[in-house]
Amino acid sequence: MRHQSPSSWAVICVCIAAVVHFALGFSIEFSVDEAHYALYAQHLAWSYFDHPPLVGWIQWPLVTLTSSEGLIRLIPELLWILSCYLVYQVTLEVHHLIQGRNAGYLTSALPSPNTCGLMAVLAVIAAPIPHVLAIGLLPDTLLIPLSLGLMWMALRWLIKDHFTLADWVLTGVLLGLAGLSKYTAAFTAIALLFVFISAPRKVWISQAGFWFAALIALAFITPVLYWNYVNDWISFKYQIAHGAGSSWLWRRLAAYIGVQILVYGPLLVLGAFLFLKNCLQTTKLALLSLLGFFVIPFAIFTGLSGGGGLPHWTSPAWFCLAPFAGIGLAKAWTAQQHRLIRFLFIFQLALCFIGFGFVLSGGINSDLVKSNPIADLYGWKLAGEKAAQLSKANKASGIAVQNWTLGSRAAWYARPTPVFVLDDRQDQFDLWFGKLPKGANILLVNWSGMSFSPPIRSKNGFEHCAPLESLEIKRLGQSLSTFDFSLCSNWQD
Repeated sequence: MRHQSPSSWAVICVCIAAVVHFALGFSIEFSVDEAHYALYAQHLAWSYFDHPPLVGWIQWPLVTLTSSEGLIRLIPELLWILSCYLVYQVTLEVHHLIQGRNAGYLTSALPSPNTCGLMAVLAVIAAPIPHVLAIGLLPDTLLIPLSLGLMWMALRWLIKDHFTLADWVLTGVLLGLAGLSKYTAAFTAIALLFVFISAPRKVWISQAGFWFAALIALAFITPVLYWNYVNDWISFKYQIAHGAGSSWLWRRLAAYIGVQILVYGPLLVLGAFLFLKNCLQTTKLALLSLLGFFVIPFAIFTGLSGGGGLPHWTSPAWFCLAPFAGIGLAKAWTAQQHRLIRFLFIFQLALCFIGFGFVLSGGINSDLVKSNPIADLYGWKLAGEKAAQLSKANKASGIAVQNWTLGSRAAWYARPTPVFVLDDRQDQFDLWFGKLPKGANILLVNWSGMSFSPPIRSKNGFEHCAPLESLEIKRLGQSLSTFDFSLCSNWQD
């Protein structure tokens, strides 16, 4: 590594990871969330039932041109590369902040800023779950670079202690785009406000630029507010209920913390600990306020996890922690503390490559394994095309499934055939396709990975369902799942 600069090695490592992402992106079908958000692009609207619209808007140009999963996945890949670049740059700015405030007291013991930036990027590359967000576009994939951008603006404020009008405009645009990405961007906005409040002088509150930035952010999210207003605020109601989860349990909280450490990697945790131990000696208030970009969202999601939560919700927070972790790891590395860092890096990369291997092979189908989650990534394209053909041949009103997670892939791969979700839960499919009309005949699709009995009842359900065909999905010689197609008649609601 002596023959290349740290910045060159950062670029090389990001490029290697990008090549792996491209290979996976062209090899597997859409996941449930990817298909759902690709349908956003196909059905453009001011907002949507479960998320703000940017995740659909940003895909619209490519979705109108191609249906190739690999090409559409260029968007999350570019966002991941941008996120890595911002992690590197924010690390340099944090280093600059410490250097400026400590004037030789601490910086003499710190490694070069480029070395710290490299370590921060390597910690991100070695984290398993960010690779999922690099391949599949989720709202979090958008929120990560936007959160890092706002953190960068917060650093500029702490270093310069003032903003130009251009700085305020950029801050307002970043806040607005974050609000269009995901509702949890509010936590990032709180972290930014906390940085401003931590400043000794609160001159920002009397500056026209601050209020202009707030107006720009509000203007950006106006489509979301308008759409919710005309739709009885259904998106906000859903998110509040979704975030609260079910009954709160301590074991869920403990499991969530354990999963977080596993999927984001102990390397980030170690680096953050080393930073707090070795680098947080002066300028505490400024650095602690910046740590709010991690602490605020992570604490909220972890607190709610007792009722249920998904591991990728905290991904913007972990990316904002990476610059601090990079400085802590670089300082320990230059102090010849190589063994633990090297072990954790290799261990996490091994986990990543094992995961890549499972995805490409189709996972493991065995009596010892309760379910094979990788099976969910194969077969939906064939099943969707088959369902569209059978629906047309039997003059059905469309396709029906019994859970929304089955509906996303069915609607994407069988488009433009309408897809109806037969449950009592209101969701985006009700807005796209409406309710299944009474008396309708429909093609019912049942997937073995989430199997349901046909809804045949006297007062509500179908009068009769007749099996038509089955489709077995295989990968490298092993059977992954089976799709069953039935023609159901006379829907009674």
